[in-house]
Amino acid sequence: GGGVIGRYCDRPDLFPEVAHFHTMRVNQPSSKFYTTEVLKQLCDIWEKRGSGLTNMHGSTGDIILLGTVTDELEPIFYELTHDMKMDLGGSGSNMRTPSCCLGKARCEWSCIDTQDITNDITHEYQDELHRPAFPYKFKFKTSGCPNDCVAAIARADCSIIGTWRDKIRIDQEAVKAYAAGELAPNGNSFGTGPSAVDIQKEVCDLCPTRCIDWDGKNLKIWDEDCTRCMHCINVMPRALRTGTDTGATILCGAKAPILEGAQLSSVIIPFI
Repeated sequence: GGGVIGRYCDRPDLFPEVAHFHTMRVNQPSSKFYTTEVLKQLCDIWEKRGSGLTNMHGSTGDIILLGTVTDELEPIFYELTHDMKMDLGGSGSNMRTPSCCLGKARCEWSCIDTQDITNDITHEYQDELHRPAFPYKFKFKTSGCPNDCVAAIARADCSIIGTWRDKIRIDQEAVKAYAAGELAPNGNSFGTGPSAVDIQKEVCDLCPTRCIDWDGKNLKIWDEDCTRCMHCINVMPRALRTGTDTGATILCGAKAPILEGAQLSSVIIPFI
């Protein structure tokens, strides 16, 4: 079933210590929030029954426990489910472990409750997680806003992206403050501190649909042409905010294959 990746050495006679070295994938909590006690308990189980090597987290999102023997698989599963109330994640040709961004727990831009959505999907599709029945893997990823911090649009078979359908909220005084160099652009993510923003060059000209106009005093957005790329909001987060009529866009079809190149997902439901 899903969650255990069997690994065997071709020469157990030469390397008996790694004759078995199975990998286990454990379903991570939504947004990867842990208590210290849970992490200690998880490490104790793996020190006792496995190699002690972990990967927090795999590219799919799971807690990766690297290296154990066949006889320990069932005891590990029992202790994870009964003592820690945690379950195995997905592996192989099944539904992979759903993942999401921090959502409303930590992010002011989140338009949807990503944790609740991921929890619902995980419980709804338990059979698909544990019993590989597909010709290929299938991933759900949920991002709270179009910044898409879990790269759902590039990597998930089904992407759920938080969005809005009313107007971007504008604080004109804060826009002027950015232009005057009184506020740090990009939320000071580059550590430059307050500096003047060339709004025409750094915001208007970089808008993919050119739906923003700046006359030196007021910023105007033609919201009917906005594609919700978040660029203007990211540059001036104190001046611009997402709308209040929020929901989600559903997309399908993304893959990240090595040979053919990246395939981005396509919109199937614009707003729900």
